[in-house]
Amino acid sequence: MDTPQQFAHIKGWGADLDPANRPAYPKERTPPRLDPPVRWQEPPAQTRYVEVLRSTERPAMTPVFGSGQPPRGVSGSVRRFAFGFSENDLRHWLLLLLADRIDVGEGLVEDLARGHVPRIYSEMGGRAELTHNPMGAAKKALTVAAVLGAVYLVARRRSSRR
Repeated sequence: MDTPQQFAHIKGWGADLDPANRPAYPKERTPPRLDPPVRWQEPPAQTRYVEVLRSTERPAMTPVFGSGQPPRGVSGSVRRFAFGFSENDLRHWLLLLLADRIDVGEGLVEDLARGHVPRIYSEMGGRAELTHNPMGAAKKALTVAAVLGAVYLVARRRSSRR
């Protein structure tokens, strides 16, 4: 067994052995026990006005929940399907990620249907990246140009075969 004297040559070693040598000792204390025990009163249940998805791990609704974005459209269907799986199942989380991506697409289509053309470059932080990370912006631009060029060449080759 090691003794404190063996390590005395190390600066600061054993500082916590003597309570008087601890930096917070005068104010340090164990929290008092709560006598009588505190009784928790669950808040009254929040009223549901929209569909709220809940985990399979919880048998009942939690008393308080978010209802700002109820599930809707194709993304809502994917979310409903995802909540059929347990939270420790990878499918649950991957389906929720897919639903988020679908929701972005649905939002773009909804904007276009209302006559609003979204400014995708600005809304995704294009100007900020150009200012603060010009090399990254150039790499992205080259990648997009290469992909669009490849798509164009493939489409042109297919149309010439017909």
